[in-house]
Amino acid sequence: MNISTLISIDGGKGLRSGFFILILFLSLIGVSDLKGQDRGILRGFVADSVSGEVLPYANVFINELNKGVNTDFRGYFIMAALPINRRLSITISYVGYKSMRQTIRIDPGENEVTEIRAELAPLGIQMRTIEKIESKYAKENATDLSLQKLAMRDLETLPKSVELDIFRSLQSLPGVQSGGDVSARYYVRGSTSNENLVLLDNTPIYNPFHALGIFSAIDPDMISSIEFYKGGFPAEYSNRLSSILKVVSIDGNKNSFGGKASLSSLTAKMMLEGPIPDGSFIISGRKNYSNFVLKKFRNDNSLPADFYDLFMKVNYSNNDAVQNAKFTVSSFISSDQIVNGNPLLDDFKWSNKTFDVNYFQLSDAPLFYQVDVSYSNFHGEQNPNDSGSRSINNDVYDLTMKMDFNYVYDDKNELAGGFKFMQVDTKLLLGNFRGEQNDIGSHGVNISTYIKYKILSMSNFGADFGTRLNATRLAAGGPAYSFEPRASFTYRFIPELAVKGTWGIYMQDLVTVSDENEAVTVFEPWLITPSYLQPSSSIHYIAGFEYNPSQILSMTLEGYYKISHNLAVVNENKYLESDPDLIPGSGEAYGMEFQAKYNRLPVNITASYSLMWAFKTVNGITYAPRYDSRHNVNLALEYDFGDGWSASAFWTYSSGVPFTQIAGYYDKLRIDDITGGNYILTAYLPYLLLGQMNLGRLPDYHRLDLGMMKKLQVGSLKLYFDLSLLNVYNRHNLFYFKRDTGQRVDMLPFLPSASLKVEL
Repeated sequence: MNISTLISIDGGKGLRSGFFILILFLSLIGVSDLKGQDRGILRGFVADSVSGEVLPYANVFINELNKGVNTDFRGYFIMAALPINRRLSITISYVGYKSMRQTIRIDPGENEVTEIRAELAPLGIQMRTIEKIESKYAKENATDLSLQKLAMRDLETLPKSVELDIFRSLQSLPGVQSGGDVSARYYVRGSTSNENLVLLDNTPIYNPFHALGIFSAIDPDMISSIEFYKGGFPAEYSNRLSSILKVVSIDGNKNSFGGKASLSSLTAKMMLEGPIPDGSFIISGRKNYSNFVLKKFRNDNSLPADFYDLFMKVNYSNNDAVQNAKFTVSSFISSDQIVNGNPLLDDFKWSNKTFDVNYFQLSDAPLFYQVDVSYSNFHGEQNPNDSGSRSINNDVYDLTMKMDFNYVYDDKNELAGGFKFMQVDTKLLLGNFRGEQNDIGSHGVNISTYIKYKILSMSNFGADFGTRLNATRLAAGGPAYSFEPRASFTYRFIPELAVKGTWGIYMQDLVTVSDENEAVTVFEPWLITPSYLQPSSSIHYIAGFEYNPSQILSMTLEGYYKISHNLAVVNENKYLESDPDLIPGSGEAYGMEFQAKYNRLPVNITASYSLMWAFKTVNGITYAPRYDSRHNVNLALEYDFGDGWSASAFWTYSSGVPFTQIAGYYDKLRIDDITGGNYILTAYLPYLLLGQMNLGRLPDYHRLDLGMMKKLQVGSLKLYFDLSLLNVYNRHNLFYFKRDTGQRVDMLPFLPSASLKVEL
């Protein structure tokens, strides 16, 4: 019995199961709502004192109780089960900022919440970031297996390419497989790239890449924080099987007008920010101006790519109008085009457009909720000209409305839930060699809800139980009432050592049409899974250890197993009009990941190793997909010299990935002119025959990058200068062999690059 059979049930059973889950959660609520008479709740907000920008994942620590928490991506924190009528000393810290210490007293009133607002002063740009507080107490019972939280300060220390790129930085994490030097696409734990959900301020970005996928379309300068789930993500996330990347943008300076401008060997960009009445704004734009770097990424072949991206955001918060509320409106636009000017080559265009409105509310009780309405559009087209390939025209229109809430009880346990309405329309026009086009697009609505309960009341144990209920699927006529249950736990034997585990079922009803034999994927057309196929589904089993022997050293070890069913795959054997365009396949992936971090200024060292197996089965044939790399090693070193100087080194290694070998050629008769002469004897062209899917493997890949950064402050101006040396020892990493000529195509050669950023 496959996963879809297990989780798809009829309406009657769905109602009975839903009623049982509702009773279970109400019971949990009743148990947790027994209020103690000597306990209170502290809620707060941490921000930059100069700009008013939130400080995500700041440390909040109560000295007398030897306990603490981290702020979330909004800069908020909640601490429950605190003693009342007692003076408590609280320390708030953030890397690169001066710590704040103050004395508080928890209000004893019924249903009262004590609130504080902390604004931390940034340290001078030439000072070493020595202000840091032990934060392991915030992780006592956190159910955060396979979750990476990165603030902007963390992004700046990650490996850079030509310029800082979030997708290429993610590829340095264990379990994340690179698409090669020529692609920023990433593959997580043996799954395809279309199983990764990218959210920008709650809005999905369907093709977040520039220049044939070489770079990310999201500019790092507009990012406040990132949350990246490599698997086992909780019930609030849906419609992807593999990973979640949640990108949170900055709000903009609330106190004064300012701006940033930067220039690299690839792009020029500018950002403006400043206050508005009761709020702030930000406008960020980026445009490429040179193809020199792109040519290097393409083995010295010309790439006439032209791209830009633009982001705008406005925030509003007025306690006189609505107490403890925040309104946000944001929009993102990206555009790419490749016009070769050669009728024998294909031209490409693609773009993203998003619009998001968010309302966030803190209530008098320890409750917050938000309402979000977002719109996302992707458009991509391939114009074959006279190349002989087929035309592609793809549109995705996504309108999503959702509401989420979170309630914290006196005993620290939490209840969360939400509702989501998602309407998607897809258009996919595929042309044949006669110029005719066939539209296989469709439209549909997904209505879903989720609820979860987090047990955080015990100091050495934490758990997260939840489920999603899909009332409908995007494809019309599909089964209703499908459940996606999920659970995770953390048990801490001693303060330094914890064991963690997670399990969950996940479904995805949007897929992409791609050819695994293509060396470079420009864009992957999206469409709703046809109603004759079940939605793709996957089960995750993940377990691991976290060991923190000291403040300067931490280690994690994780093992995982994933099995997937009903993966929508292009039907390569379609001959008749009645044959389906897509057929179901299955997948399996398993492996282990190890990461160690040593951070004692001025040295920061990160080392990781991952071992992975991935398999895919289509039409009874099992093979290793192109992202199946057995061994991966990443070593990163950063050294802070002081006075604004720092240097970094990054070395990466991965074993060879699979590819389909050439089995041979045969002479194919091609008659262009039947009135010609001896065409029966001369009108033959070689026709390629491919061997078994991905039976061969490319040579191993490795590369060393070096970097140097200088930070300088001149009056009110801050200057940042970066120098990067990519592929220092000029390793000739094989990309592919051209099938028509046999020419070897290598990846990125040795490439120096520099960038300058000016901030006011």
